[in-house]
Amino acid sequence: MRQNALFQSGTGLGTPGTARKEDFAIASPASVQTEERNDHFVVRHGVRCAGAHLIIDLYDAERLDDLDHIEATLRRCVDEAGATLLHIHLHHFEPNGGVSGVAVLAESHISIHSWPENGYAALDVFMCGNAEPDKCVPVLRDAFKPSKIAVSELLRGQGA
Repeated sequence: MRQNALFQSGTGLGTPGTARKEDFAIASPASVQTEERNDHFVVRHGVRCAGAHLIIDLYDAERLDDLDHIEATLRRCVDEAGATLLHIHLHHFEPNGGVSGVAVLAESHISIHSWPENGYAALDVFMCGNAEPDKCVPVLRDAFKPSKIAVSELLRGQGA
């Protein structure tokens, strides 16, 4: 119970990332207005947003219980999208062999949850900056050979 409480509060989670060790200078309001913004917001379909979030459903797909294949596929997605991989964590469920996991990116994440007994996988691909999340779709099609792929796009952070 205590460990769960520590996890929920965000304390006791181990060594902080290297970004926390850097010193950051606070810019004056005048310099912020004159310098180019580096917030990694993008313009997509003419809309300024934090990034594109693709919701991807794979139907009648193969190899959804193959942990090594899923990890290799996530790595290919990251490479094709031009993103920066920070960490991959995958969990293999028993007895059905489903996989749940995430590739944490500097630009956000790619997550997967699979039901191999139904040939179904749900994926989220969210990326900001110069990364191209659309380039993950052909990689997923090639890797899992679904009979159908449904892709929905959300533009996150509009108006922020």
